[in-house]
Amino acid sequence: MLRLPLLSAALAAVVFAQGCAQSVPRIAVQEVKVAVPVVCQEADPVRPQMPTDALPADAGVDAYVQAAGAEILRREGYEVQLLTALHNCKRPLPPDK
Repeated sequence: MLRLPLLSAALAAVVFAQGCAQSVPRIAVQEVKVAVPVVCQEADPVRPQMPTDALPADAGVDAYVQAAGAEILRREGYEVQLLTALHNCKRPLPPDK
């Protein structure tokens, strides 16, 4: 009867010793590059005053055509500013040093 607890204790000691003899698993740290969204800090271009907005309701056809021609040039300049702001927001960030 004394043999069974002694045998169990010896068996448990062998099992625990085997567990301690195992080597610790090695943990390898690996760098992974992940894209992180960043808020665009580009200021919105100011919309210019359009010549056709300032025309009175009773303006003639000639005045309207002249204002529309000037507005086309202003809009093209404004579009260039908008595209520049968009390009600045989409450009890649410089790498961290």
